[in-house]
Amino acid sequence: MIDRPSTDTRTAVEALLGEEASTLLEHECTAVPKEELALPGPDFVDRVWRGSDRNPRVLRSLQALFDQGRLGGTGYLSMLPLDHGITRGAGSAFAANPRYFDPEHMLQLAIEGGCSTVVTTYGVLGSIARRYAHKIPLTLKLDHDEILSVPRRERNSPFAQVEAAWEMGCVAVGATVYFGAPHSRERITAVSASFARAHELGMATILFCYLRNSAFRADDANYERAADLTGQANHMGATIEADFVKQKQPTLDGGYRALTMGTSRYGALDKRIYTELSSDHPIDRTRYQVVNGYRGRCGLINSGGASGENDLHQAVRTAVINKRAGGMGLISGRKAFQKPMKEGVEILHAIQDVYRCDAITIA
Repeated sequence: MIDRPSTDTRTAVEALLGEEASTLLEHECTAVPKEELALPGPDFVDRVWRGSDRNPRVLRSLQALFDQGRLGGTGYLSMLPLDHGITRGAGSAFAANPRYFDPEHMLQLAIEGGCSTVVTTYGVLGSIARRYAHKIPLTLKLDHDEILSVPRRERNSPFAQVEAAWEMGCVAVGATVYFGAPHSRERITAVSASFARAHELGMATILFCYLRNSAFRADDANYERAADLTGQANHMGATIEADFVKQKQPTLDGGYRALTMGTSRYGALDKRIYTELSSDHPIDRTRYQVVNGYRGRCGLINSGGASGENDLHQAVRTAVINKRAGGMGLISGRKAFQKPMKEGVEILHAIQDVYRCDAITIA
């Protein structure tokens, strides 16, 4: 699907989607029309962020992200995350492709894959930033989960300071909040301070908005993937001035309803969340995530998911849903780096081609 005309790209996407092609490519959102969103486009920084409190250096950093790679000039982003050696364990992450123990190969994949930025660790960037900071925008992930503690705790710890990202020439920083976890309020405060400092130094901000609490798993369902709860996480991410939020695409809805039991009420539930602002269609559910990011001002980056069977199909499907919902792109790592370089590049290009294709429109 590389560098084909739009009609050929859409035909290839239809073939990959199979029976879902019509459902995903012809759906029209009626709950929140696209005309009411701040949609991605070549002028996004000027149209959306110029009137904000972001200083000129931040605007320049945002534009650097939008100008890089195969999606340069489209208003969409293709991010390559390479912090899995910490978050998943290096052996688990790289056993399928041990060459990625070497940070140099990680950056080569990002460049060959036409990515907008690489999101990775302090150690990785410290080892290669001098060689690559002028070749591709770098994003430093400030915090990670430490996976060797027993028992396991869902709590990210800072591995680097914002100033380190600035010193290495990064254009952005990333951080995580586990919304709903026992220490989430402390993390919200800490990340908010880090993002304020990053903006002061002229860097953009990306918040990984995860939901983590055993209470979110009820009625044999995992509401950590619910549209209503992930949407609220996005809204809180935008509130602490994330420029982009990274979120898993919703697979269900009704988290507030499921967690409200008897006289114990969870959250502030208005049934119109489900009847007027969303539906059971995956594009409508993802649009609700977009709407919670200030109607698209805070760009929605969906995750590409784990590597497994049918990776090309799953990656393209996720990209179609994100784009048609009004999202801004994907952050996809394991589907790319747990394969030989050529196959990883092909998957990244297939994702990007969805956003480059004018025949795949916003619903």
